[in-house]
Amino acid sequence: MTEPNQEAMHHPHHHLPKRIILVRHGESQGNLDTAAYTTTPDNKIQLTPSGLAQARQAGNHLYNIISNDENKNWRVYFYVSPYDRTRSTLREIGRSFKKERIIGVREECRVREQDFGNFQVKERMKVVKESRERFGRFFYRFPEGESAADVFDRVSGFLESLWRDIDMKRVHRDPSHDLNLIIVSHGLTCRVFLMKWFKWTVEQFEHLNNPGNCEYRIMQLGPGGEYSLAIHHTDEEMLEWGLSPEMIDDQKWRMHANKGDWNEKCPWYLDEFFDHVADSDRESDDKENGSSGTCD
Repeated sequence: MTEPNQEAMHHPHHHLPKRIILVRHGESQGNLDTAAYTTTPDNKIQLTPSGLAQARQAGNHLYNIISNDENKNWRVYFYVSPYDRTRSTLREIGRSFKKERIIGVREECRVREQDFGNFQVKERMKVVKESRERFGRFFYRFPEGESAADVFDRVSGFLESLWRDIDMKRVHRDPSHDLNLIIVSHGLTCRVFLMKWFKWTVEQFEHLNNPGNCEYRIMQLGPGGEYSLAIHHTDEEMLEWGLSPEMIDDQKWRMHANKGDWNEKCPWYLDEFFDHVADSDRESDDKENGSSGTCD
């Protein structure tokens, strides 16, 4: 029998968000033409007309998903990167929600885009990105900029703050309301967020595909207190994102897992490092004695 979760006992009124939704910004001028980065600071890159339309459509989709719940007393709280393209995306998403449904919004610098190094010279960036492929996408640090590992560190700090906000009821004061946190950010930042949350490895991260413009990833709370992508998303979707079959199995396990439980079947937790180690003392002794461990 699983023992009661200590955190839940310590916080009897601790009310977790029903969903944590990661949204990438809409199509930007930089997505349309990378030459925009040579003359415009990354944080000032604007959305295209298509990007604005994508954001409005994403808002409609998210509203329909959230409002279809049995509990009609739902609310949303937004976190947004300070870049112009994410702020504009949020404004368009917000058109789908009445103000009474919105608890608040916070500009959060730690979910900003990976820093690629001030103004980007097109010819130089081509060489730099080729170097990144050889070096490894996670640890390569752009000159005058950041690596994905740097983004991981600041996203980790944001998650600590997020849990404090939830614990102190700064984002959710009425437990009768289902809370939905929506984080409007950037492709790599969303991938790093998921990596940190689900304890994925660097190798697993490097197989992930970037979300499309205004694509979203919905982490939904299961009955046991764990979050899972598999509650809302299909196996086919997760495969397209770059999740392996083992990672998808873990998401399905999380659908019904109790908060704080450990999935012992995850190969990257144990087998990755100890696949050459005997399962038990008896098996080790049998191998040393040349025995198969079975009765003749």
